[in-house]
Amino acid sequence: MRVAEMHETQLDAAREAREVSRVGAADARSWLLLSALAAERFDAAQLSRADQVILDLEDAVDGSLKDAARCGVVEWLEGGGSAWVRINDRTSPYWADDMAALTRAPGLHGVVLAKTEAAEQVTDTFQRLGGTVPVIALIESALGMEEAPAIARAAGTARLAFGSGDYRRDTGASNDDLAMAYPRSRLVVASRLGGLPGAIDGPTIATTHAVLREQSGVTVAMGMTGKLCLDLEQPDVVNECLSPSPADVRWALDFLDAFEAGGRIIRDGSDKPRLARAELIRTRAERFGILPS
Repeated sequence: MRVAEMHETQLDAAREAREVSRVGAADARSWLLLSALAAERFDAAQLSRADQVILDLEDAVDGSLKDAARCGVVEWLEGGGSAWVRINDRTSPYWADDMAALTRAPGLHGVVLAKTEAAEQVTDTFQRLGGTVPVIALIESALGMEEAPAIARAAGTARLAFGSGDYRRDTGASNDDLAMAYPRSRLVVASRLGGLPGAIDGPTIATTHAVLREQSGVTVAMGMTGKLCLDLEQPDVVNECLSPSPADVRWALDFLDAFEAGGRIIRDGSDKPRLARAELIRTRAERFGILPS
């Protein structure tokens, strides 16, 4: 049965079950970004394999349609939907209306603040929403990138995310791994300094699985632990690529078993880094339900 054909009670039950099984925002790998004007796809997105869903009130919506999109999002949230919402940047004329509409909105997991360039922009948003709604700072410019450590430490910041398309437009950088290495590393280091979970990488525009796997591999290699997705087909691939492999899980469990059997004695300088990696793999495997090979 398609989502659109579900009876209301069935939809409510499916939503509840999906929320129970959903990977939390701190560990989320796939972040499905969906236009706030695509109300007919909201339920399918919430029930999809994406770890988290973001309804986009910013770049995906023309200024003349902001009010209608905002009303549609709030109506869906009030009707039992659950998602994050990408709001307009703090300097835009639409930010205050976003705040007014989303304050105390049921089902709101948090907000993604577009074009974040200063710590106080996150704090203002966090406080305006009552001081309880987490904020993902989407960094999309050279200035935002340089301010990333301060933004990571701001009250309300839950994670950092990379707005790669706007960053390229702002800086003139090309869309290749070498050009994008600095901003990705900057966000990874800033997240560590701020005590945040791993940063969320920008989206892959191509829809082929081979390209998506390649780009997700770059995400992992850079130390990022999440990735924005642009359609319903991408989260499965992203989740697989950003999770430990069954072989990694087997290695981690074997290493930890041997470490315990040896009395937890550090034998050389490589043991502590390997122990930390093994414990991280075990933790992520448990959260994502990955069994050893």
